[in-house]
Amino acid sequence: MSGQYNEHQPIIEVAVDKILALILLAASAALPAQPDGLLTAADLADFENPAPDARIHYGDHSLQFGDLRVPEGDGPHPVAVFIHGGCWLSEYDIVHSSALTAALASNGIATWSLEYRRVGDDGGGWPGTFQDVGRGADHLRSIAAEYKLDLDRVIAMGHSAGGHFALWLAARSRIPADVPVSAANPLKLRGVVALAPAPDLRNLHEAQVCGHVIDRLMGGSPGQVPVRYRWADPMENPPDRVAQVLVIGKHDLNWAPSGLRYYEAATKRGDDVVKIEAPESGHFELIDPGSSSWPLVLREARKMLGGR
Repeated sequence: MSGQYNEHQPIIEVAVDKILALILLAASAALPAQPDGLLTAADLADFENPAPDARIHYGDHSLQFGDLRVPEGDGPHPVAVFIHGGCWLSEYDIVHSSALTAALASNGIATWSLEYRRVGDDGGGWPGTFQDVGRGADHLRSIAAEYKLDLDRVIAMGHSAGGHFALWLAARSRIPADVPVSAANPLKLRGVVALAPAPDLRNLHEAQVCGHVIDRLMGGSPGQVPVRYRWADPMENPPDRVAQVLVIGKHDLNWAPSGLRYYEAATKRGDDVVKIEAPESGHFELIDPGSSSWPLVLREARKMLGGR
């Protein structure tokens, strides 16, 4: 792609899109409280935290590592690169995703679960957070032979903010080389399974979610650093010819609007995208292997990997 990277280069915004974003923002602000009985962020502390088969660093920083879990058997094993959520904030780490990634591994899918620097960590935010996720995913190639991992059957999975990164990983081939989050040879993905994803960064910035975290993640507003948003937001830089499944909880009143807006945009683009509603799920049931939504999540991961 021609042209030099300039994060302050203005980008023309279509008035209709801005109006729709404001309408969505107003609608989400008026949503009622979530139904009783659903899991909350406080419940994450009670999730099991089974030890990984290996903790492997992909960089020198203490947070640049991945937890690898490998199924029984000779392999080669299909792999899910998993990115945990938590509002892109340092307060929420890899631990709460361990139960899900362990459950995937016990069902025949190796998991490479990434930790990464987040907002509040030294080096977190743009570009470090994105560089960590990309570098961590690509490191899978360095460990595949030792652990008998099948690089022809790799998907990205993520929850919430991690769902944003799962979609972003599938779009890296489009990013110009002079953008600091680019990769010369990004890991090839068979597909993306995004659980309750939060991929619409511009709208989330307007909504000031999680203490205005998007402003901190990106180092400014869309108006201040538009080119950063151009290459970080899957709404503007969508996955490059990669199949996508979005699993969204029926009762996820706070985060579903972001995923649904992305789905509408992806459908209009003609992407290979499917939306699946988890009928008994809020935001966190999708990462709880003890919930009624777990069979649905496992089914979609298996289908994306070819059903083997």
